[in-house]
Amino acid sequence: MNPAIEFHNQQTRRQFFEGAGLKVGGLALAGLMGRTTGLGASKPESVVHPPLPGLPHFAPKAKRLIYLHMNGAPSQIDLFDYKPQLQKYFDVDLPDSVRNNQRITTMTSGQARFPCAPSMFEFSRCGHSGMLMSELIPHMQGIADEITMIKTVHTDAINHDPACTFVMTGSEIPGKPSLGSWISYGLGSESNDLPAFVVFTPTFPKASQAQALFTRMWSSGFLPTKYDGVALRGQGDPVLYVKNPPGVTGNDRRTMLDALNRLNQKNYNRLGDPETQTRIAQYEMAFRMQTSVPELADLSKETKSTLELYGPEVEKPGSYAHSAIMARRLMERGTRVVQILHRGWDQHGNLPKLIKGQCMDVDQPTAGLMQDLRLRGLLDDTLVVFGGEFGRTVYSQGKLTKENYGRDHHPRNFCMWMAGAGIKKGLTYGETDDFSYNITENPVHLNDLNATILHCMGVNDRKFTYPFQGLEQRLTGVEEAHVVKDILI
Repeated sequence: MNPAIEFHNQQTRRQFFEGAGLKVGGLALAGLMGRTTGLGASKPESVVHPPLPGLPHFAPKAKRLIYLHMNGAPSQIDLFDYKPQLQKYFDVDLPDSVRNNQRITTMTSGQARFPCAPSMFEFSRCGHSGMLMSELIPHMQGIADEITMIKTVHTDAINHDPACTFVMTGSEIPGKPSLGSWISYGLGSESNDLPAFVVFTPTFPKASQAQALFTRMWSSGFLPTKYDGVALRGQGDPVLYVKNPPGVTGNDRRTMLDALNRLNQKNYNRLGDPETQTRIAQYEMAFRMQTSVPELADLSKETKSTLELYGPEVEKPGSYAHSAIMARRLMERGTRVVQILHRGWDQHGNLPKLIKGQCMDVDQPTAGLMQDLRLRGLLDDTLVVFGGEFGRTVYSQGKLTKENYGRDHHPRNFCMWMAGAGIKKGLTYGETDDFSYNITENPVHLNDLNATILHCMGVNDRKFTYPFQGLEQRLTGVEEAHVVKDILI
């Protein structure tokens, strides 16, 4: 980022006229455009999160995005990729012709055998579409006709940290902007009182094997920091330090911010550092959030029937269910992107028991969120994405019995589903081999998935760039990514 170029790019008309010596005309213009807030401070009438000029590139089907990330990698074989023929391969070594010398992690590379572990869970055909889903997710079975199940997503990374970084930023290398930051940067937000991009990291079952979460998964990377995701906390105040301390009134806070903003503006006029403008904007957003966040978090006006959609933990701050209803409330209030990261899906051992707990946490709230969005008409222009960072192996990690097994990392194929604006309903896309180990039809790389998400939101991923380190950077990287048009309406 070049501060001098950014300074000229962000220069207002008022700054231009002042620099040209027409200060009186500039002041008159500012007076005509001004307004007085309820607290007596003069503020320009503006959109807090405007889109970039020229965006969206074309009419979008989706205005908003909810991304449900199951961190740790859910087992596609036990949830979505039904392989009944595997039963005859129980405890039989995975054929070399299937594995084909593909890389495996150090956690299983030392095993003497790679015995196949069929899923111990029953699958059912669901809805009019007949989509196959596991008994572990009975509530999601009820929304089968609303979603497109993509069985052939694949990624480049085989370990969690680079894979999670990749799924959220389009790169295994830290420092790139997250998907939510790219979208809020390009499309802005319809809300002046809440962040454009909000993140939840809910609780998860205590027995789960959880991976660490890093803020780079919702960071703005090399974009201006005002496009960082804002993490709302599940305990205490949703946002730290938003409340005024005892003895400080709203008028006091407004007076202090006005004085601070004048000092920051002088600093910006002198140095032209765009991060100074970010600081001003963030102080103003924090001031607005003193009112908007308490109202957002107040579920007292939700009907009993709505709360029941999300399950018994919906009123427990910090739970996945509470995060899900908050996502819907944020969508209603104009937030552009909500990301929920649910941990605990890294089941290298004791998978049958652990995956049950994970599914109990997310199944009903996820289905309830979909139903709530549909009942309110929000699903017509909201895109919902559900999935992890990679899949799990068909062979067992550690000891295999009929009742117990574990699964290692598997980046070559896994399942994700999409629903809502612009997405076909009740479609199963792509196919894998009999071992859920290789893709046999319609592969979808994660960059293809991100290109499809951007397309639904009216953005051409090839034209959506940001100059950094001598390269026109893209969410979808430098190689060609393809919109998965077969799943689009």
